[in-house]
Amino acid sequence: MTTRPPIETPIEYGNASSFWVEYPSGLVDLTRTAHLPTDGTTTVTDPPPLSPGQLDVAVDSQGQRRSVRINAATSAYVIIDMQNYFLHPEIRDHPTGLACVGPLARTVASLRAHGVKILWTNWGLTDAELATLPPALVRGFTKGGGGGFGSEMGGKWGRLLMRGEANAELYGPLQELYVQGKAAGTDAWIHKNRMSALWEDRTDLDSYLKENGITTLLFAGVNADQCVLGTMVDAYFRGYDVILVSDTTATTSPTGGLENVVHNAGRSYGFLTDSERVNSAVSTKK
Repeated sequence: MTTRPPIETPIEYGNASSFWVEYPSGLVDLTRTAHLPTDGTTTVTDPPPLSPGQLDVAVDSQGQRRSVRINAATSAYVIIDMQNYFLHPEIRDHPTGLACVGPLARTVASLRAHGVKILWTNWGLTDAELATLPPALVRGFTKGGGGGFGSEMGGKWGRLLMRGEANAELYGPLQELYVQGKAAGTDAWIHKNRMSALWEDRTDLDSYLKENGITTLLFAGVNADQCVLGTMVDAYFRGYDVILVSDTTATTSPTGGLENVVHNAGRSYGFLTDSERVNSAVSTKK
């Protein structure tokens, strides 16, 4: 397996308005704030000093340790489907998803305090949307010939993955974490009606990102090789910076499902990090 060797001189990637700069130190600047000089007389070897509102986060990239510089004002933590339907033990067995709750809560607190937007991105259907869902999606969520989107789950859970129902709320302490963030103006609830929250223009997530000038996305949630991957790949296709926080991401798929997503996040789509490195970047900044 090949690895990306360190560079000897700074390199700028992209175009005039959307660009990264990589430095010999191993830092990749994603903030789009400082082009490399083009006058032919100025030599640059080191990145500019860290500015207020910026973070340097340790990451893995194409088999090598690197760091990325992000700007809090143009970054968001996109948390996919950490809902009761996917996590609550009364509904399904998802131990690896439940293991993500603690690390996720800690990274939410760290990133929120530094000004990164927290976007709880969840299934949340309306009756009008039920009539427009494609057959493959409907069939995939219909188990044993019954149930499916909008069906009554019984007990306290309500209709399956419909907006406002108990099964569509965030799991356990995450619901309260969102409520606190909403009150503080740091968190938003983003509805989605496909596995990918960016499957077309003008989805709720697409609109939020454009309206708020967000260019860098950190990803977490379940399931890694389904809704997280779908949204992450569409973000990559649309030109967003992609950073997967590995220990806040899980799946119910057999061995290989999560590993494939983690592998390609760090080698193809962007960068790979974990909650410890994210929290360390914020604590170092303080």
